[in-house]
Amino acid sequence: MLTPTAAAPDAQAPWALDSWRSCPARQQPAYDDPQALHRALETLGQRPPLVGAERILQLKGLLAEAQQGRRFVLQLGDCAERFDHNDLANTTRQVALLQQMSQVLMHGLQLPVIQVGRLAGQYAKPRSGDMEDRHGVSLPVYRGDSVNGHAFDAAARRADPQRLLQSHGHSARTLDHLHTLQEAGIDNLLLDERWSLAWLEQAQDQARLRPFLSQVHGTLRFMRTLAGSQPGEFLHREMYISHEALLLEYEQALTRQHTDGRWFNLATHWPWVGLRTAQPEGAHVEYLRGVANPLAVKVGVDTDPAQLRQLLAQLNPGNEPGRLTLIHRMGAANLQAHLGRLIDTVNAADAKVLWLCDPMHGNTRSLPCGTKTRAFDDILAEIAAAFTVHARHGSRLGGLHLEASGDDVSECLGGAVGLQPADLGRRYLSQVDPRLNRDQALELAARVSLDAHAWQQCP
Repeated sequence: MLTPTAAAPDAQAPWALDSWRSCPARQQPAYDDPQALHRALETLGQRPPLVGAERILQLKGLLAEAQQGRRFVLQLGDCAERFDHNDLANTTRQVALLQQMSQVLMHGLQLPVIQVGRLAGQYAKPRSGDMEDRHGVSLPVYRGDSVNGHAFDAAARRADPQRLLQSHGHSARTLDHLHTLQEAGIDNLLLDERWSLAWLEQAQDQARLRPFLSQVHGTLRFMRTLAGSQPGEFLHREMYISHEALLLEYEQALTRQHTDGRWFNLATHWPWVGLRTAQPEGAHVEYLRGVANPLAVKVGVDTDPAQLRQLLAQLNPGNEPGRLTLIHRMGAANLQAHLGRLIDTVNAADAKVLWLCDPMHGNTRSLPCGTKTRAFDDILAEIAAAFTVHARHGSRLGGLHLEASGDDVSECLGGAVGLQPADLGRRYLSQVDPRLNRDQALELAARVSLDAHAWQQCP
């Protein structure tokens, strides 16, 4: 058993569905009509769950195998989903990218890939401030479509509790899209003509990348031939959904008690808590410690060993396999100096955790014009360093957590096509953080597949 430190709340203290209300809750919207919020939450509490406990427990078992090095995780999707982008075509592009990247990683790493979409619920985002100022006008910041609208006017920026109900409806619609794709055959998304590989023509090392991707396609064609009259039998992979458990009122309303007495968050298979809300004494940690889902927590350069020990004790006091994932987000320039001490803390506690690398958030920067972006080379460098540092400290990197779009967006710099700052205005669609586009994401998967083994051998 992991013992909490004196500074942490008692991990064995009684938990209730609303015990988080006695803790400081960061990043929560300020609603101006408490009665309207109460009515919306009552309605939400009567809505059907979005996922089932059986699939949640299935994922927990797979994550336990990833902890043992028998699987690899790809967690991928939008920075923040948009209500007005929720259609079958957009979902198809996202799922196709997840499927294609997974096949590339499986071929290179020689491990089954657990496919997890940042889908069907990623409608809220933490922000660095409560207000946004433009030309002398100050309005509440956009917190995602679950809370308010992006347009810079007072009506749109008002926190509207009805959006919580809309978020549930849109999440259900996305799950319907996933069901439609599965019924049609997920392997249809892996046909040769569905891959976007024009970027290879501009890759300086295409002589290395092209044969590798040809091998991936050859393997898929062989598997499709084996499937014969039962397409999808060999290519089908279970897909799970995840989102940041940010809006605690929403999460509570969709948390239900199973017949065995356990509580499950039935809004998602895999909730996580972000860096801004991962305080051991905070409401988000208190809420999550009582649900039976697998959980993830983001850690960064400011996460100290004492805080990490508290999180381990609170969120996984029984040291259950598959229960807890740590997602490190540090930035390419900082990871070498800071990740090792967190790995050593986990190893010293003999804690069963799965480690993922989020190479996106620590590498965000703003251009002189104010546009936020990330550089492909920085993202790849952080992943490379993560594999190396984990190996050096007797640990294992078990997956990637990426913000990427299946669309041809222009939000991150670099990649084989060499996007420059002047290119970002061509198709910059994100309202919050920049995402890799489909070409950059697929190139990233190929490079990780080809180089991960060498990174782990570095001194």
